[in-house]
Amino acid sequence: MKCSKCGFENKDKSKFCTKCGNSLAQVHTENASNKSNSSKYVIIALIAVIVVLVATIGYFALNSNSNSVQSGDDSQSAASQEVQSVEDSSDDSDSAKTTSVSTSESKSKEWVSIGSYSGSGSGSKTIKVPEGKIKVELSAFPIKNYATNHLYVTGTNGESGGVDWGSTSAVETRSDSFTYKSSSEEEFTIDYYETVSWEVEFYRYQ
Repeated sequence: MKCSKCGFENKDKSKFCTKCGNSLAQVHTENASNKSNSSKYVIIALIAVIVVLVATIGYFALNSNSNSVQSGDDSQSAASQEVQSVEDSSDDSDSAKTTSVSTSESKSKEWVSIGSYSGSGSGSKTIKVPEGKIKVELSAFPIKNYATNHLYVTGTNGESGGVDWGSTSAVETRSDSFTYKSSSEEEFTIDYYETVSWEVEFYRYQ
């Protein structure tokens, strides 16, 4: 501790100057006052730092919550949009299925019988067949295996089909079929000879 009178450097705990005997009590008081002031400044600085830290943490916490709420809203919005998309997709799928079924039903066609003829022995007959896509199926069983045994179906439009047997053929049922398409009514002749039984059936695709 320095003496305020002579400037001699004394020990910190000295009450009087060793050199000149001057009282050092005033210096002690000044040093204590300086230390007190320094402590106050340090405390104020610490308080300021703490306030700044609290304010900063609070700011980031509020922003974090705001972002979380916004994120939650965005998630809910995205989920709603996804549900809506699924519903729309489901509606579109149902619509597509309905359209597909309607189209399938409108295009569901099949071969429908429009005339069936049968007999035995020998002879011929003429029939009229309506327009459209036509399929003819025929079969016959001969009395014996003659070279002239036959069943023929011939149209005025040039379409024809039939079965016959030679003298060395097996005595068995034979079948044949053909299809054609016509925009007008056609006439067909069924000619059969020496048969035990025969059958001709006409189908239209509708």
